[in-house]
Amino acid sequence: MTHATTLDHRIEDARTLVLERTFAATPDRVFAAFTQAEHLKHWWGPRGWELTHCTVDLRPGGRWHYCMTCQDPAQGDFYGMNSWGLGVYDQIEAPTRLTYTDHFSDEHGAVNDAMPATLADLTFEAVPGGTRVTSRSTYVRPEDLKAVMDMGMLQGITETWDRLAEHLA
Repeated sequence: MTHATTLDHRIEDARTLVLERTFAATPDRVFAAFTQAEHLKHWWGPRGWELTHCTVDLRPGGRWHYCMTCQDPAQGDFYGMNSWGLGVYDQIEAPTRLTYTDHFSDEHGAVNDAMPATLADLTFEAVPGGTRVTSRSTYVRPEDLKAVMDMGMLQGITETWDRLAEHLA
């Protein structure tokens, strides 16, 4: 199997970013990589960051609580930084669809309401050569999408999905 090495992206409307990439693995394997802590710890986060905490309760209303820690001294002020997140699952249709709301949080799982939340809707479609993942990230306001884009989210997710491709290989 081959896989796309680039992440296709587009702004669907003022509040929604669509990301798409094909991975050289079956939908079952790719879905598992997105939903099981033993997989997520190997690839979630941009280069230079490691998942140092990860718990997954995969059910509607269940929580995915995680911490990314910058391990790369070359990243300057980010070195040693912890970035906590909390996903709250909505729909789970293994292995074809996953929806959750991703929040910035603290180490206790308390949501940081000052930061924008992402409504993530992912589909996993079997295609020749693997699985096409399509992610629709929707924000409450256009300003929220702009804020995460300004934070470097596109570079971060590109590196994260590159790491996923490497993990699946």
